[in-house]
Amino acid sequence: MNSAENKRGSAPVGFINELGSIEAASVIYLRLWGDGPDAQAQVWNDFATALGTTSGRRAVQTFEELCRLCARHCRRPLMRHSVACKCLGSDESCFANFVAAAATGAREDAMMIATLLVRPDVAPQVTALAADFGLALSRMQLRAPREIAAFPTPTTVLH
Repeated sequence: MNSAENKRGSAPVGFINELGSIEAASVIYLRLWGDGPDAQAQVWNDFATALGTTSGRRAVQTFEELCRLCARHCRRPLMRHSVACKCLGSDESCFANFVAAAATGAREDAMMIATLLVRPDVAPQVTALAADFGLALSRMQLRAPREIAAFPTPTTVLH
C-alpha cells in the first residue's frame, strides 16, 4: 500500500460525536479491537457487563469474526485513528455506516457498503455479522464506559 492510499483511508471526514450511537460505538470498538489484547479484554468486559456473560461472549465472537474477515479479505487494510482521537477517518466512517445499515435492516445498502471494504464474495457473510454486531450494540443501549457523547467538538485537530 502506498502513502496516498494510507492517507485516503485515514483522512478525517468528521468527528465521532457527530455519529449516531451504533455508528460511534462501532468505531470505538473497531479502534479498541485493533489495539491488541488488553483493549480487546476491555471490549469483552463492556459487552459482558451490558449483555451478560453468554450474550456478551456471543457478541464479541461475532465482532471478532467480523474483524477477522474484514482483515483477511479486505480490499486494502482498514485505517484507524487512535482510541482517544476525536476525528473520524474515512475507513472508520465506512465501517460505521456499514454496521448501522446492516443492524437497521437495510441489507442491500449494507451489502453495497460491504463491497467497498471486502471482496464481493465475502460481502454476504460480513453483512450478516455486522447486523448481529449492530443489534448487540443496540441491546447494550450504549451503557459501555466508552460513551461517545462526552467528546466535545475540538477547535483544533490533534491525532
